[in-house]
This record gives sequence, C-alpha cells and structure tokens, in this order.
Amino acid sequence: MKIYFAGSVRGGREKRKEFEMIIGKLKEYGKVLTEHISEPEEEKFVYHQTDREIYEQDINWLRESDIMVAEVSILSIGVGYEIGYADAMEKRVICLYDQSSEKKLSAMIRGNQKITILEYTDINEAMERLAKIFAGEV
Repeated sequence: MKIYFAGSVRGGREKRKEFEMIIGKLKEYGKVLTEHISEPEEEKFVYHQTDREIYEQDINWLRESDIMVAEVSILSIGVGYEIGYADAMEKRVICLYDQSSEKKLSAMIRGNQKITILEYTDINEAMERLAKIFAGEV
C-alpha cells in the first residue's frame, strides 16, 4: 500500500514529533511516499526545490497513493488543498486532529462525510485508533 502523509510544513512545525510517530506507524502498513515531512530541518527537503517542483512532486505522489493520512491540528492551506485533491480523486482520507489545538477544525473537513476524522488528546491513542483502521477493524 502506498500512503500519502500530509502535515503542515510552512504553516508551522509544532507537530513535527507527532508527524514522526504517525509516519513510523504508517510504515507498518506500507510505503509512506512523503516520509520527509517529519524531517527536523525542513530546508533539507523544501528549499532546494522550486514551488512548482514541490507542487508537481506532491500531486504525482497523491495520484500514486492508495490512501491519504493528514495531521490537521495546525492550519495549513497546503494540507487543505491536498485533502481536497485526494477527495476529488476518491481516495480514502483520514485526518488526525488534536482536540487541545487552539484552532478549530475546518467545517469543510469536519462536514465531509467521506473523510474519517480521528480526534485525539494523546498521540498514542491516535496511533491505536489508526492501527485499528488499517487492520480493517473500523
């Protein structure tokens, strides 16, 4: 299975450690095409590419993927765009949202019945729920 993980890059890196944990868990179920998102230093994977190159690469990975998982606790236009693109291609989309976030989850995400939303207060709880989804229990 090919998995596209999305998380805020330019919008804020506060959840980078969580990204790392999520990607680690996702690797148990397949190839994570966007593993670099958890890199501690974003300049290692972002700034050597133009915006157009980043866009084209990410769109190709989205097309190639079987499923999309996104951490959506940090507001990010890019992540929202990726979710919309995946949804338009009828990919399964799973969004993880930290309930302690100061930001409300967009109605465009919460209101879309095709998107699975995993709200969590503890990242380990989210990992357990994610594991159940990938095991076909949910």
